Amino acid sequence: MVSLRFPFLFSQPGRPRSHPPATSRPFSPTAAAFAVGALAAAGATAAFAATSVSHNTSSSQNEFLQNALNFFSWNHSSPLWGSLSLADNSHPVVESKTGASFPSILGDSLKLCGIGLRKKSILGLKNIDVYAFGVYADDNDIKKLLTEKYAELSASQLKGNKEFNKDILEHDISMTVRLQIVYSKLSIRSVRSAFEESVGSRLQKFGGSGNEELLHRFTSQFKDEYKIPRGSVILLSRERGHVLRTSIDGKEVGSIQSKLLCTSILDLYIGEEPFDKQAKEDIELNLASYLQK
Repeated sequence: MVSLRFPFLFSQPGRPRSHPPATSRPFSPTAAAFAVGALAAAGATAAFAATSVSHNTSSSQNEFLQNALNFFSWNHSSPLWGSLSLADNSHPVVESKTGASFPSILGDSLKLCGIGLRKKSILGLKNIDVYAFGVYADDNDIKKLLTEKYAELSASQLKGNKEFNKDILEHDISMTVRLQIVYSKLSIRSVRSAFEESVGSRLQKFGGSGNEELLHRFTSQFKDEYKIPRGSVILLSRERGHVLRTSIDGKEVGSIQSKLLCTSILDLYIGEEPFDKQAKEDIELNLASYLQK
């Protein structure tokens, strides 16, 4: 039996990403109408495919269903995104500009809350896409730790709520940021240098000066011997007890117990000045929605 599931909320329509592609065109009512019609047609196609396969499980019909679902999930350039699943198997979510693919679930309990892009300016003349990222969270931890405080507020009311955002950053909630490299010329030295700058500024923001040793312990995990070609995956995971565990392409490279470091890492993606503002809004809304489920 085929089932369609949408475990994620959708971005508000008509809102461009904070970092639109250089070739993007101005928004127009005609384009909006066409886009809505295309999504509706895709939805109808997926619905028809689901009905069809329930009566006949031949391989050809299953292939048709897969293609229909893939079209509906992935073929768009707006921030609108979701996931479809066949039975109990979850499909990945694809970042439309880079093609980076993110599983909808990590491990046993971490759910994808949103995806975004880390861009970097070169000499102030050109922005390059360095890596795509996805933020995952354990919804059970959020319910356990924050339901009592925020139960009376809806997800839309919590969106942009600074206190809620602060609680997400500081509470002992299992979360992972999954980085997928999309820039083919990126070196591990560049990654180390970028973290020295970005994480260093957050450590100073939350902990003041005097955290150079903690910063060095973190950045020294990214040794020159590691190679990170396009497609490489780096996981930065806050585990229970405020332990930050780092892995590169499935190999653990270090773990550090530090609430300050965990908060500083997550602030890069869901804090007041995130790398991708649209992604931060999507993630925040989905995190808030877990309290209503």
